[in-house]
Amino acid sequence: MKFFLDHDVPAELGRMLRLKGHEVQILHEVLPQTTDDLPALRHAAGNGMVVVTCNRRDFLHLAQTEPHVGMIILVRRKSRLAECAAVLRLLDKAGESGIRNNINFA
Repeated sequence: MKFFLDHDVPAELGRMLRLKGHEVQILHEVLPQTTDDLPALRHAAGNGMVVVTCNRRDFLHLAQTEPHVGMIILVRRKSRLAECAAVLRLLDKAGESGIRNNINFA
C-alpha cells in the first residue's frame, strides 16, 4: 500500500511501514513542513495514498467534503513501539480493502 504520513506522525512508523514493503511519503520530504491539512490531503489523494495522521479533528472534518483514498487516525500511546504495533494490527486485521476508502483508528 501507499501511505502519506502527516507531520505529526512518528518517524518510526514510516520506517516500520517501509520495512514491511509499503511505499511511504512523509510530509516534510515532499511538501513544505508548514503545508496546511487541505493541501496535504489533496496531495495524498492525488497520489493514491492513505493518510496517516494524529490530527483527528481537522482530518475528520476534511474527510466530510474532500475525496481521499483512506485515512488512519493514529491515537497517541505511551510509546512509539505501541503506536507502530497498533497500526500493524490494523493492517493485519482490516487488510487493504478495509483501509482504502475508509477512516480507521489505530
